[in-house]
Amino acid sequence: MGALSLRLPESIHRHIREIAKMEGVSINQLISSAVAEKISAIMTEDYLKSRAERADMSDMMAILNKVADRKPLEGDEL
Repeated sequence: MGALSLRLPESIHRHIREIAKMEGVSINQLISSAVAEKISAIMTEDYLKSRAERADMSDMMAILNKVADRKPLEGDEL
């Protein structure tokens, strides 16, 4: 496991400390989890962008053209 020395403004440190206490975890666990979530979000975005670049618009339109033409359900009008 790697070690990282991190300097944070006191206000952020205070919030981290408070949230970690509310969640019942250590500050290290909270920060590790937050970083893991951010990495996951970035990797997911990159994956979806790469998939979108391979998309074929004519294939997409062929699929959408198969959808029945009907009024939206109540509440879905917008």
